[in-house]
Amino acid sequence: MSTMQRPALTDLADPATLPDPYPVLAGLREASPFAERDGAFVVAGKHADIAAVLRHPNASSERSNAQLAGPRRRSERPSFLSLDPPDHTRLRRLVSKAFTPRRIAQLEPRIREITAGLLNGAAAAGQLELVSQLAYPLPVRIISEMLGVPVEDHPRFAGWSARLAHSLQPGFGLNPEEVISRAEAAQAASDEFAEYFRELIAARRSHPANDLLTAMVQAEDNGEMLTEDELIATCVLLLVAGHETTVGLISNAVLALLRHPDQLALLRADPALAARAVEETLRYDAPVQMTARVAKGAMPVGDLTARDDALVLLLLAAAGRDPAVYPDPDRFDIRRGAASHLAFAAGPHFCLGAPLARLEATVVLEAFATGMIEPELDEASLTYKPNLNLRGPEQLVVRFGGFALG
Repeated sequence: MSTMQRPALTDLADPATLPDPYPVLAGLREASPFAERDGAFVVAGKHADIAAVLRHPNASSERSNAQLAGPRRRSERPSFLSLDPPDHTRLRRLVSKAFTPRRIAQLEPRIREITAGLLNGAAAAGQLELVSQLAYPLPVRIISEMLGVPVEDHPRFAGWSARLAHSLQPGFGLNPEEVISRAEAAQAASDEFAEYFRELIAARRSHPANDLLTAMVQAEDNGEMLTEDELIATCVLLLVAGHETTVGLISNAVLALLRHPDQLALLRADPALAARAVEETLRYDAPVQMTARVAKGAMPVGDLTARDDALVLLLLAAAGRDPAVYPDPDRFDIRRGAASHLAFAAGPHFCLGAPLARLEATVVLEAFATGMIEPELDEASLTYKPNLNLRGPEQLVVRFGGFALG
């Protein structure tokens, strides 16, 4: 373990750090792994250490987010994100039967259609507020349509997503009243969401449709099917993971391209680089900055041993800029091919929605690079969401000289 002076974790919650947390993350990574609270809390920031923990059989997802965020909602539905095998294995296998690569690939024409419509809608104004006019509405429309949510309910869906996203926010740096208030808002959104989806699930049972919700209702494995609570919990997970994180990914990617005109020029000259630009963004400015695991039994974390029941904080964004894995890690290079990043985690909890997020972001970057004429970032407009885990701009205005997308 390094003995260098290290930043405090609470520095990440400083509003002044939000625009660029990477110097703080670098200090935490170089000092890691380290233990606090008499070994009850362990922090890992190096790529090799985090990759090993994510794949270790003693790394439990049960209670990990709850311990990290502090007081939680009064009821927890059994999302497979917060379960361990065998329950996690059963639920993930059932959901995977509905969330297939073929189903995702079939969405590409619709993603392209929505993207073109949103960009064309901003063409006359000569500027685009990227978050509200593109990065936010695209994934919420896609996941809403996938789940069979009627168009008139999309705004409600987006509102639930924003409030539920707070459930993935770490509690350090906040006072107890703020933590409780945030948990209560997330609980209210969860309850509203559950009530809405109980009716929608009942409708799909009696009148199946060609959507993801029907596929999950009908999914069967060895005679087992998802219960109503499991269906609701999975829909919540797909909403937050399939929407909020993709908003951050798209926004962070466009921002990085605007700040690196040479890379934008490369992408414009060769749109086939869009997928690699997405991978580089996931490494360089990850939309999910951290996650956590609980040690069930002693577990190695680098050169430390996490004691039984210790909470292990995994700084995914720090691992993305680990110089031991990525040469010149603070340089944004869309030709890098950063496939080894951990932005979607690894092991049994590797993000089920990764293919959809990648597809949506790839389509957007290709359209942005080839369609926008002389795009320019309005730096004065740039603000960040006050969420140190789900990272991304809250507002980002792009001015441009014209638009070439049909």
